[in-house]
Amino acid sequence: MAKKVLVVDDEKLIVKGIRFSLEQDGMEVECAYDGEEALRMAKDHEYDLILLDIMLPKIDGFEVCQRIREFSSVPVVMLTAKGDDMDKILGLEYGADDYITKPFNILEVKARIKAIMRRVSAGRPKPEKSSMIENGDLKMDCESRRLFVKGKEINLTAKEFDLLELLVTNPNKVYSRERLLNLVWGYEYPGDVRTVDVHVRRMREKIESNPSEPKYVHTKWGVGYYYQGYQV
Repeated sequence: MAKKVLVVDDEKLIVKGIRFSLEQDGMEVECAYDGEEALRMAKDHEYDLILLDIMLPKIDGFEVCQRIREFSSVPVVMLTAKGDDMDKILGLEYGADDYITKPFNILEVKARIKAIMRRVSAGRPKPEKSSMIENGDLKMDCESRRLFVKGKEINLTAKEFDLLELLVTNPNKVYSRERLLNLVWGYEYPGDVRTVDVHVRRMREKIESNPSEPKYVHTKWGVGYYYQGYQV
Protein backbone atom coordinates (compact mmCIF):
# COMPACT_ATOMS: atom_id res chain seq x y z
CA MET A 1 0.00 0.00 0.00
CA ALA A 2 1.34 3.43 -0.95
CA LYS A 3 2.53 5.66 1.87
CA LYS A 4 0.34 8.71 2.38
CA VAL A 5 1.95 12.09 3.07
CA LEU A 6 0.40 15.47 3.91
CA VAL A 7 2.50 18.42 2.68
CA VAL A 8 1.73 21.76 4.35
CA ASP A 9 3.24 25.01 3.04
CA ASP A 10 1.77 28.31 1.86
CA GLU A 11 4.30 28.53 -0.99
CA LYS A 12 2.48 26.68 -3.75
CA LEU A 13 5.56 26.20 -5.93
CA ILE A 14 7.33 24.42 -3.07
CA VAL A 15 4.30 22.22 -2.46
CA LYS A 16 4.05 21.41 -6.16
CA GLY A 17 7.72 20.43 -6.34
CA ILE A 18 7.59 18.24 -3.23
CA ARG A 19 4.37 16.61 -4.36
CA PHE A 20 5.72 15.78 -7.80
CA SER A 21 8.92 14.33 -6.36
CA LEU A 22 7.18 12.18 -3.74
CA GLU A 23 4.61 10.92 -6.25
CA GLN A 24 7.49 9.88 -8.51
CA ASP A 25 8.52 7.56 -5.67
CA GLY A 26 5.04 6.04 -5.49
CA MET A 27 3.73 7.98 -2.48
CA GLU A 28 0.22 9.38 -2.22
CA VAL A 29 0.39 13.11 -1.48
CA GLU A 30 -2.24 15.53 -0.21
CA CYS A 31 -1.63 19.25 0.30
CA ALA A 32 -2.69 22.07 2.61
CA TYR A 33 -1.76 25.74 2.40
CA ASP A 34 -2.56 27.12 5.85
CA GLY A 35 -2.62 25.91 9.44
CA GLU A 36 -6.38 25.56 9.78
CA GLU A 37 -6.65 23.45 6.65
CA ALA A 38 -3.72 21.29 7.77
CA LEU A 39 -5.29 20.65 11.17
CA ARG A 40 -8.64 19.75 9.64
CA MET A 41 -7.06 17.32 7.18
CA ALA A 42 -4.94 15.71 9.91
CA LYS A 43 -8.13 15.09 11.91
CA ASP A 44 -10.13 13.77 8.96
CA HIS A 45 -7.53 11.51 7.34
CA GLU A 46 -4.83 9.01 8.26
CA TYR A 47 -1.29 9.87 7.11
CA ASP A 48 2.01 8.05 7.34
CA LEU A 49 3.86 11.37 7.69
CA ILE A 50 3.19 15.12 7.72
CA LEU A 51 5.66 17.60 6.22
CA LEU A 52 4.84 20.86 7.98
CA ASP A 53 6.15 24.37 7.37
CA ILE A 54 6.52 26.63 10.42
CA MET A 55 5.51 29.96 8.85
CA LEU A 56 1.86 29.39 7.90
CA PRO A 57 -1.19 31.65 7.61
CA LYS A 58 -3.96 31.47 10.26
CA ILE A 59 -2.18 29.00 12.59
CA ASP A 60 1.60 28.61 12.61
CA GLY A 61 3.30 25.25 12.24
CA PHE A 62 4.30 25.01 15.92
CA GLU A 63 0.69 25.28 17.10
CA VAL A 64 -0.51 22.93 14.34
CA CYS A 65 2.02 20.33 15.45
CA GLN A 66 1.12 20.75 19.11
CA ARG A 67 -2.59 20.35 18.41
CA ILE A 68 -2.01 17.31 16.17
CA ARG A 69 -0.21 15.70 19.10
CA GLU A 70 -3.43 15.90 21.10
CA PHE A 71 -4.98 13.20 18.91
CA SER A 72 -2.26 11.59 16.76
CA SER A 73 1.29 10.23 16.91
CA VAL A 74 1.83 10.55 13.14
CA PRO A 75 5.49 11.45 12.37
CA VAL A 76 5.87 15.20 11.73
CA VAL A 77 8.83 16.75 9.91
CA MET A 78 8.97 20.53 10.19
CA LEU A 79 10.27 22.84 7.49
CA THR A 80 11.95 25.98 8.78
CA ALA A 81 13.56 28.91 6.99
CA LYS A 82 15.35 29.85 10.18
CA GLY A 83 18.78 28.40 10.93
CA ASP A 84 18.84 29.17 14.63
CA ASP A 85 19.26 26.04 16.77
CA MET A 86 16.69 27.18 19.30
CA ASP A 87 14.04 27.30 16.61
CA LYS A 88 14.87 23.72 15.71
CA ILE A 89 14.74 22.57 19.32
CA LEU A 90 11.49 24.48 19.77
CA GLY A 91 10.07 22.50 16.88
CA LEU A 92 10.92 19.31 18.71
CA GLU A 93 9.43 20.74 21.91
CA TYR A 94 6.08 20.98 20.18
CA GLY A 95 6.17 17.30 19.26
CA ALA A 96 7.94 17.24 15.88
CA ASP A 97 10.05 14.22 15.01
CA ASP A 98 12.57 15.94 12.75
CA TYR A 99 13.23 19.22 10.98
CA ILE A 100 14.65 20.35 7.65
CA THR A 101 16.04 23.85 7.09
CA LYS A 102 15.14 25.82 3.96
CA PRO A 103 16.45 26.07 1.34
CA PHE A 104 16.58 22.29 1.06
CA ASN A 105 17.51 19.70 -1.51
CA ILE A 106 14.47 17.63 -2.47
CA LEU A 107 16.65 14.50 -2.36
CA GLU A 108 17.41 15.26 1.29
CA VAL A 109 13.69 15.67 2.01
CA LYS A 110 12.90 12.32 0.44
CA ALA A 111 15.78 10.62 2.24
CA ARG A 112 14.59 11.99 5.61
CA ILE A 113 10.99 10.94 4.95
CA LYS A 114 11.99 7.41 3.94
CA ALA A 115 14.34 7.06 6.92
CA ILE A 116 11.58 8.01 9.37
CA MET A 117 9.08 5.66 7.72
CA ARG A 118 11.63 2.82 7.87
CA ARG A 119 12.27 3.44 11.56
CA VAL A 120 8.56 3.55 12.35
CA SER A 121 8.01 0.29 10.47
CA ALA A 122 11.06 -1.36 12.03
CA GLY A 123 9.83 -0.35 15.46
CA ARG A 124 6.74 -2.54 15.09
CA PRO A 125 7.41 -6.07 16.37
CA LYS A 126 6.65 -9.19 14.33
CA PRO A 127 3.09 -10.44 14.85
CA GLU A 128 4.12 -13.83 16.23
CA LYS A 129 5.92 -12.20 19.17
CA SER A 130 4.15 -10.88 22.25
CA SER A 131 3.67 -7.17 21.74
CA MET A 132 2.28 -6.27 25.16
CA ILE A 133 4.56 -5.06 27.94
CA GLU A 134 3.10 -4.49 31.40
CA ASN A 135 4.87 -3.20 34.47
CA GLY A 136 3.07 -1.66 37.39
CA ASP A 137 0.77 1.07 36.10
CA LEU A 138 2.39 1.08 32.65
CA LYS A 139 1.03 -0.97 29.76
CA MET A 140 2.66 -0.72 26.32
CA ASP A 141 1.27 -2.33 23.16
CA CYS A 142 4.21 -2.29 20.76
CA GLU A 143 2.22 -3.65 17.82
CA SER A 144 -0.52 -1.00 17.85
CA ARG A 145 1.97 1.54 19.32
CA ARG A 146 -0.36 2.52 22.15
CA LEU A 147 0.64 3.37 25.70
CA PHE A 148 -1.48 3.32 28.84
CA VAL A 149 -0.56 4.61 32.28
CA LYS A 150 -3.00 3.88 35.12
CA GLY A 151 -5.52 2.83 32.50
CA LYS A 152 -5.36 6.16 30.67
CA GLU A 153 -4.07 6.24 27.10
CA ILE A 154 -1.06 8.51 26.63
CA ASN A 155 -0.40 10.03 23.20
CA LEU A 156 3.32 9.89 22.46
CA THR A 157 5.01 11.16 19.33
CA ALA A 158 6.58 8.54 17.07
CA LYS A 159 10.04 9.32 18.42
CA GLU A 160 8.88 9.37 22.05
CA PHE A 161 7.32 5.93 21.55
CA ASP A 162 10.46 4.57 19.85
CA LEU A 163 12.61 5.93 22.67
CA LEU A 164 10.42 4.52 25.43
CA GLU A 165 10.08 1.16 23.67
CA LEU A 166 13.85 0.81 23.43
CA LEU A 167 14.29 1.59 27.14
CA VAL A 168 11.36 -0.58 28.29
CA THR A 169 12.53 -3.62 26.34
CA ASN A 170 16.00 -3.27 27.86
CA PRO A 171 15.23 -2.58 31.55
CA ASN A 172 18.01 -1.24 33.76
CA LYS A 173 20.36 -0.91 30.80
CA VAL A 174 21.87 2.58 30.76
CA TYR A 175 22.10 4.23 27.33
CA SER A 176 24.21 7.29 26.69
CA ARG A 177 22.50 10.19 24.94
CA GLU A 178 24.77 9.64 21.92
CA ARG A 179 23.76 5.97 21.75
CA LEU A 180 20.06 6.82 22.00
CA LEU A 181 20.42 9.45 19.28
CA ASN A 182 22.01 6.88 16.95
CA LEU A 183 19.57 4.06 17.72
CA VAL A 184 16.32 6.05 17.66
CA TRP A 185 17.06 8.86 15.21
CA GLY A 186 19.68 7.09 13.07
CA TYR A 187 23.32 7.78 12.33
CA GLU A 188 22.40 10.14 9.50
CA TYR A 189 20.41 12.45 11.80
CA PRO A 190 22.07 15.90 11.83
CA GLY A 191 20.86 16.97 15.29
CA ASP A 192 22.71 16.69 18.59
CA VAL A 193 22.13 15.07 21.98
CA ARG A 194 19.91 17.93 23.17
CA THR A 195 17.24 16.32 21.02
CA VAL A 196 17.31 13.28 23.34
CA ASP A 197 17.02 15.47 26.44
CA VAL A 198 14.03 17.33 24.97
CA HIS A 199 12.21 14.08 24.16
CA VAL A 200 12.94 12.48 27.54
CA ARG A 201 11.64 15.57 29.32
CA ARG A 202 8.47 15.70 27.20
CA MET A 203 7.92 11.95 27.67
CA ARG A 204 8.29 12.25 31.45
CA GLU A 205 5.73 15.06 31.49
CA LYS A 206 3.29 12.67 29.86
CA ILE A 207 3.93 9.38 31.71
CA GLU A 208 5.20 10.40 35.15
CA SER A 209 2.90 11.64 37.91
CA ASN A 210 5.85 13.71 39.14
CA PRO A 211 8.36 14.29 36.32
CA SER A 212 10.98 15.65 38.75
CA GLU A 213 10.90 12.31 40.60
CA PRO A 214 10.46 9.79 37.77
CA LYS A 215 9.35 6.22 38.43
CA TYR A 216 9.96 4.87 34.95
CA VAL A 217 12.64 6.68 32.93
CA HIS A 218 15.60 7.52 35.15
CA THR A 219 18.78 9.52 34.67
CA LYS A 220 22.18 8.03 35.43
CA TRP A 221 24.06 11.26 36.01
CA GLY A 222 27.06 11.66 33.74
CA VAL A 223 26.12 8.53 31.78
CA GLY A 224 22.63 8.58 30.27
CA TYR A 225 19.09 7.24 30.70
CA TYR A 226 17.54 3.91 31.67
CA TYR A 227 14.13 2.37 32.31
CA GLN A 228 13.28 0.94 35.70
CA GLY A 229 9.87 -0.61 36.06
CA TYR A 230 7.89 0.76 38.96
CA GLN A 231 6.03 -1.76 41.06
CA VAL A 232 3.06 -0.54 43.08
